[in-house]
Amino acid sequence: MRRIGKLALAATIWIGTLGGVMAQPQHANASTPIRIMLDGYPLSFPAEPIIKEGTTLVPFRAISEALGIQVTWDAKTKSISAARGTGPSSVRVQLTLNSKTSTVNGSSVDLAVAPQAIGGHTLIPLSFFSQQFGAQVDWDQKTRTVSISSPKQRMYTMGFYAISSFSDAAAIPSLDSVAFGWSRIDENGKFTLSGKDFKWPQAAGNTTPESLVSEAANSRTLPYLMVYSGDVNGELTKIIENADARKEAISEMVATAKSKQFQGLLLDFEGLGLTTDKAKTRSAFTAFVKELSLQTKSENLKLALALHPLNSSYQGYDYKALGQIADELIIMAYDYRSGGSGEPEPADKVDEAIRLALKETKKDKLVLGLNLHSENAKSVNTLIGLAKRYDLKGIAIWRLGLVSSEEWTQMQNSVEFKKTGS
Repeated sequence: MRRIGKLALAATIWIGTLGGVMAQPQHANASTPIRIMLDGYPLSFPAEPIIKEGTTLVPFRAISEALGIQVTWDAKTKSISAARGTGPSSVRVQLTLNSKTSTVNGSSVDLAVAPQAIGGHTLIPLSFFSQQFGAQVDWDQKTRTVSISSPKQRMYTMGFYAISSFSDAAAIPSLDSVAFGWSRIDENGKFTLSGKDFKWPQAAGNTTPESLVSEAANSRTLPYLMVYSGDVNGELTKIIENADARKEAISEMVATAKSKQFQGLLLDFEGLGLTTDKAKTRSAFTAFVKELSLQTKSENLKLALALHPLNSSYQGYDYKALGQIADELIIMAYDYRSGGSGEPEPADKVDEAIRLALKETKKDKLVLGLNLHSENAKSVNTLIGLAKRYDLKGIAIWRLGLVSSEEWTQMQNSVEFKKTGS
């Protein structure tokens, strides 16, 4: 809360300082529409922001809802109320059209410019918004762009732990869950803990795979056993379409998760629906997951699924049906660029992937996957901002061991992680 307060104060001073500059005639670009960027990605508005008396006014509901602020309108009193947070740190704001007086947690606060009604939308001073709700705000006069950085907030965080993730093992207690990628279903349809990749790892000194799982659980970080399988040659499709193969694989997965003290199973079944009958593949995979869920529920295990996004080439995933079965769905919104360019994922494609998923299932089931192999600190902030904007359950980090110090710093500035052991 102390950091948010500083951000709010800085934002208020910044906007106030620029008030005179913004009021000066700018004939070269005055006709250019004001653009709003939230966490580095454009934010659409139902009404265009305006500048009045040197103060930027923005549509209140649009920006509020993008930052998870609840907004209500009282037509009788022509007032708008907004609330963020709970308990001692909560903020309650009430504004009235054409009045420069507002109330914040019951106290009177004056505004530089009164809220305006334009085209059926309420516009309020952006400086007031930043002051009360802790968003950091910057203004670029040349491009007429308002850049908003959302406040730090608590989010569910998952980490993927592979064979070579030991360098980030210390972060496990701060995560809500960890998917240990140590198993797979091979090309013969057999569940296994051995092989070239996704295998049970060797001990690292006194640290064993078993101790990592146990320590995660003791710190209240839910340990998932991740099961990988691919469909490069259609081998995964054959498995999920075969009743006997499904039954055997499910039985062995659940038994292994229980015997190894995991608290959940996460399926990372990739490549489905590229060359096969998409409807048939979707049906078969859903049947597989449904059968698995019966076993996981009976053994008190959580069930999660890592899925290709709906705007990918892989169309073998029925988000609507799967969202009704699994506890959480991780949107693998990456690999949009061909050839493994190593560049950050296009934010517009990630945005589209989230919106398509939200049409199929509830937001509290969706976790946005971040591929740290191609992202950087700036792009990570944008992707986390999208997860916040749509109020998703949280983020999933692919993978531990790939996260740079700059990326960890950015994530810690954007997300309030679980307290160790809580």
